[in-house]
Amino acid sequence: MTPLRRIAVIGNSLPRRCGIATFTTDLQQAISTSRPNLETCIVAMTDHGQAYDYPPAVAFQIEDGNIEEYARAADFLNAGRFDTVCLQHEFGIFGGEAGAHILVLLSRLTMPVVTTFHTVLADPTAAQRGVMDRIVDASSKVVVMADKGRELLRSVYRVPDDKIEVIAHGIPDVAFVAPDAAKARLGFAGKSVILTFGLLSPNKGIEVVIDAMPSILERRQDAVYVVLGATHPNLVRDQGEAYRESLMARVRELGVEDHVVFLGQFVDQATLLEFISMCDVYVTPYLNEAQMTSGTLAYSFGLGKPVVSTPYWHANELLADGRGILVPFGDAAAIGHEIAELLTDDARRQALCKRAYAVSRTMTWERTAERYMSAFEHARQGHWLKVIARSDASPPEPRSPAAPDMQIGHFLSMCDDIGLFQHAVHSVPDRSHGYCVDDNARALLLACALNGPGEQPLSEILTSRFASFVQHAWNPDTGRFRNFMGFNRTWLEDSGSEDSHGRTLWALGEAARRDASPSRRRWAAALFAQALPTAAAFRSPRAWAFTLLGLDAYCAVAPDDLYAREVRHSLADRLMSALAAVEAPDWVWFEEGLAYDNARLPQALMMAGMATKTPDYVDAGLRSLRWLMTQQTNSAGHFRPVGSAGFGEQRQPPRAFDQQPLEATATIAACLTAWRADGDAEWKALANGAFAWFLGSNDLSVALVDPHTGSCRDGLHPDRANENRGGESVVCYLLALAEIRQLARVNAGLTKPTALRAVGA
Repeated sequence: MTPLRRIAVIGNSLPRRCGIATFTTDLQQAISTSRPNLETCIVAMTDHGQAYDYPPAVAFQIEDGNIEEYARAADFLNAGRFDTVCLQHEFGIFGGEAGAHILVLLSRLTMPVVTTFHTVLADPTAAQRGVMDRIVDASSKVVVMADKGRELLRSVYRVPDDKIEVIAHGIPDVAFVAPDAAKARLGFAGKSVILTFGLLSPNKGIEVVIDAMPSILERRQDAVYVVLGATHPNLVRDQGEAYRESLMARVRELGVEDHVVFLGQFVDQATLLEFISMCDVYVTPYLNEAQMTSGTLAYSFGLGKPVVSTPYWHANELLADGRGILVPFGDAAAIGHEIAELLTDDARRQALCKRAYAVSRTMTWERTAERYMSAFEHARQGHWLKVIARSDASPPEPRSPAAPDMQIGHFLSMCDDIGLFQHAVHSVPDRSHGYCVDDNARALLLACALNGPGEQPLSEILTSRFASFVQHAWNPDTGRFRNFMGFNRTWLEDSGSEDSHGRTLWALGEAARRDASPSRRRWAAALFAQALPTAAAFRSPRAWAFTLLGLDAYCAVAPDDLYAREVRHSLADRLMSALAAVEAPDWVWFEEGLAYDNARLPQALMMAGMATKTPDYVDAGLRSLRWLMTQQTNSAGHFRPVGSAGFGEQRQPPRAFDQQPLEATATIAACLTAWRADGDAEWKALANGAFAWFLGSNDLSVALVDPHTGSCRDGLHPDRANENRGGESVVCYLLALAEIRQLARVNAGLTKPTALRAVGA
């Protein structure tokens, strides 16, 4: 295999002020000098609203909240034919819930990824766990800087041991020197210097050392505590300098103003090394053990400084076996005692200095870069072996996802004695928007779906309520269904849209065939026949499609209704004419643009074709659905519904956002119809993929559903999920779940394939 030639590092970059930026920059520079003819660059994360004067090494930057820039970064890396990408992961530097935006980039890359986890959480949230799992899956190797990280990756995240590398935090390779010369240059001659450096924030425990200063001064009157570092930019943005000012007030209260020095600056590496060189004791008094990596600890240890530290994970390992001194968290007395002991015992202090310097020679950036290069080589070899294996292997038999149980708690909370509410604020029903026949027709479809095998039917009262809403929506004066009703039970219009009329016919057709009540089946068939003639004059392709779906069910129970059969052929022919008028080699569709509920158009044609034994209808439906699926699949192979931002655009690739549950449900139903039409198991895989979108296999890696309540978020924005959980969304999810559960029963041999009917909203 040819030597590595191009490597990109993704992370924050100097001059951004944070530890990840320093690490990313140092790592990139160390790697670039580790081999001749090796090109390296940084893809830098830029926090919202900020701009940095990046060095030439930064070849591309991503604004953390702009999801499109993650996709463009992947295109840049793929086009640049980089051999390996090294991701620096820390929660908080990427956009999206739990930093999920980075998955958009990773899912598109064609080269192997080696990920360095700067934090490994022992008790992650569900969102954090999901993101971590996806990053691990996308990575050929993962790197941590402490054995505790390896332990957590294995025990909490089930990462195979051979995928994990433990590589120490790099340190500059500088000579060991006594502190006196640096003290003189920096104005601290004749002082016993205690140092802490890094960005100030409350978790660093600076106040504990301040509280210890009076006891230290009792034994070493020349002691001075130097706190070097700017306040963390995020803290400044939210609170200004309130934290630093509180520390200074604490210093004044204790009367140690002459012995505590705050240097509020973010220094370059040369200046930093000068400050470390001048200190007699370095202290890291962090307050929480869950600190996997500390660059400040690594640098000070690497310059041969005696370290007094609390036992957070990194320090507990690095300073074990007498290589430093560990004290309890938040214990000012203990930390004061140990610092004073070192400052008054020259022999012990010098022994710790020499031991730290000798042990740290394996941690120099040169040695660290060699370890990373070895990881890159192994990652590339393993990556291409997998690519070859995949190309030689037969396609796997599609499997149904582990579908959650059917839970309708949220659906019930969205209903009152009128019917199903349209909208919710988060999970709370929003009465201000009232009701619509669209959603109550969908609810009637759900009631029909839950009459299938293996499901618990809705109550008679609830099903009757939805039917009553549909009946009340019928306006015999106009021959149309009204759509919108206020919370005060007042209709807001005399006639709804063509699409809402067609969707209501669809629900009535299914109720005529599948409702549990014989009386209600007769009611549904009669109202369907009464409302059908109006639909014959509609101009909306979706209204045609919805009506065709209703006709499929109605004609099965009223085979002698010749008028209904004529309307079915007429509407199917109109869809065929629309397809013929617009179709081109690169645009196999019925309209000049893509909008909502797209998959219903090919589904309706296929169902009409199978019922009437018209192969041309079926072929056209299959052809157009295959093309639609190419538009609804991202580069990682995940389902990506047509985004609503692109509605109305003509012959343009679909926009990625906003993504809505309606599209996933329609796609599942259409793909299962296609499977029944031609028997190709690939359609089952596509249906499962569309359902997995609900569970988190999407561009943001965010689950839209709460499997415990059955609620479903209203969609995906570019940077987050829509937290509202309205009527349309919950019904769409439950209908999709019902179909996938039926499919699982068919695959298990518990139900005949002919019993699987697509009824999604």
